[in-house]
Amino acid sequence: MEDKELLDKIRNPDTRNYGFNMLVRSYQQRVYWHVRKMVIDHDDADDLTQEVFIKIHKHIDGFREDAQLFTWIYRIATNECLSFLNRKKKRFFLPIGDVTAELSGKLDSGHNLSGDDIQIRLQKALLKLPDKQRVVFNMKYFEDLSYEEIAQITDTSVGALKASYHHAVKKIEDLLTDD
Repeated sequence: MEDKELLDKIRNPDTRNYGFNMLVRSYQQRVYWHVRKMVIDHDDADDLTQEVFIKIHKHIDGFREDAQLFTWIYRIATNECLSFLNRKKKRFFLPIGDVTAELSGKLDSGHNLSGDDIQIRLQKALLKLPDKQRVVFNMKYFEDLSYEEIAQITDTSVGALKASYHHAVKKIEDLLTDD
C-alpha cells in the first residue's frame, strides 16, 4: 500500500485502525533495524520500536506531508534512539566510553546477533563514533539513503552530512586498520 493510501485510511475514522496496522506492517522491520544498529540490544530495540510507533500513532494527524512519510518516521526513530542513549548515559552517570564498552560487550556475547568477524569488528568501530555520526553512517552505508533523505530526517544540511559521513568513514577505516 502506498503512503498516500495509508494516510487516507488513517485519517478516515472508519478505517483508522486498519490503516495504522498497515503502516506498522510496512515500516516495522525497517524501523527495528534502524534502531537496532544504534542501540545494539534486541530488547532495547524492540522496546524503542514500540515507542516509535506509539509516538507515530499519537502524532500522525499532525503529519503535514511536506516530507515523505518514511523520513518523518525515521526522524522519530532517530530521535528516540538518541534520547535513549543520552538517558542511558545520564541514568548511570556513565562516560561515553563505558556505554560504548557495554554495547560492545553485547556484540561479543553474540546474543541475538549473527555475523562474521568483520561485521562484528565494524559494529564495534561504529560504537566508537559520536551518536550523530553513527546515525549518518548507518543511514548512508547500510540503508543506502540519499544525503537529501538523511537531511530531511536529521534536519541537517547536505554539506554537513557529507562531512559527517566522510569523518565517520575515516574513523572507521583507522579503527579497523589499527586492530
